[in-house]
Parts: sequence; structure tokens; C-alpha cells
Amino acid sequence: QVQLVESGGGSVQSGGSLRLSCAASGYTYSSYCMGWFRQAPGKEREGVAAIDSDGSTSYADSVKGRFTISQDNAKNTLYLQMNSLKPEDTAMYYCAADRDGGSWYDSQWYNHWGQGTQVTVSS
Repeated sequence: QVQLVESGGGSVQSGGSLRLSCAASGYTYSSYCMGWFRQAPGKEREGVAAIDSDGSTSYADSVKGRFTISQDNAKNTLYLQMNSLKPEDTAMYYCAADRDGGSWYDSQWYNHWGQGTQVTVSS
């Protein structure tokens, strides 16, 4: 059974940093495409970043240059380093795994999801 557990969220001031982690279990981690999504109250879930099984990465324009997605295959863990945080980054952040085709930023193509970790950025 695939399980994804996020951690690392919290409250920070504008300009601060956080690193999110997603611990994965129940499958061969390195074979999956992984992604980070976020959802703010009243808004749709949006793709933040993704990393393919070959290590290539993709980012939403709103986070390019500020966020970095990475993974440690030995630890079966996905990371999202978030720097220069802005109040508009406030959202619940979700880890997703096993993209079955489609676009990296489209949540419908991911088969497994974590429960989310809250990120709040104050001005």
C-alpha cells in the first residue's frame, strides 16, 4: 500500500524559508514521477513543482527561482525547499506520486496523495 506523509510546514514571515518533506513507502520510490501541489482556501489545487523518474524538474512560474524540488532515493523522500516565501504562498501543501501520463501540473494524473502540511506566510 502506497503511503505518503508530508512534514515541515509551519508559520513564517514573508521572506522566510521552509523545507517540506514527503516520506514515501509501499512502492519502488525511484520509479515514480513525484509532485508538490498546494491549495489555498477557496482556490483550486495547483501544481507547484514536479520531478520525473529521470530527475528532470518542472516548476510553476509563480515559484521559479524560489522553490527547489529534490529527492533522496535512498531515503524514499521528496523535498521542497521554499525560499523567499510570500503571503500568497500560504496554502496546504500536498505530495503526490505516480503520475500516469498527462501534464505534471494536473492533479488528476496522480494516483497517490499525502494528507498535506500547512504553510502560512505572514506579511
